[in-house]
Amino acid sequence: MFFNKKKKEEEQEVIELLDESNQRPRMQIQEEVQTEDLKPIDVTNGSVQTIDVSLVWDALRECYDPEIPVNIVDLGLVYDLKVQENFLYIKMTLTAPGCGMGPQIASDVRRRALQVPGVRDAKIDIVFTPPWDTTKMTDQAKLILNIP
Repeated sequence: MFFNKKKKEEEQEVIELLDESNQRPRMQIQEEVQTEDLKPIDVTNGSVQTIDVSLVWDALRECYDPEIPVNIVDLGLVYDLKVQENFLYIKMTLTAPGCGMGPQIASDVRRRALQVPGVRDAKIDIVFTPPWDTTKMTDQAKLILNIP
C-alpha cells in the first residue's frame, strides 16, 4: 500500500507546461530552477557530500523507455546533467513528444537519481528542443536496435 501511495504522489508532481520556444507541452518535476545558476562544485564538509557524477550516469543507465530495450543514456535522451551541492538537475527528452510514458520515465529517472549517495533532491525537466533523433544514440544502442 505504501509503495502505491508513493507512486501516486510522484506522478502527481509531474505537471505540464508550455515550452516557450515552440509551444509544445513539456513535463517538469518540482519548481523552475535557473539552470545558469547551477555549477558543479566539490564540497566535502559535514553537511554536504560530494556527488560522484559517474554514479549518477550509472543510475541513469538503469532507466529504460518500456517500449525500447536500450537505456535512456545510450538512446541519447539525457541532454544535460548538472550538480549543485546535493541537488541534481537533469534535462532530458523523449523519443517522441506524444510519448505516453513520459511521466513514468521521469519518475523512474528521479527515483534512481535519488538513490545515488549524496543526492538529496533531483529535478527532471523534459524538453523537446532540440528534437531527439537517432543520431544522438550510441553505436552500441544502434547495434542493439539494428539502426545503421
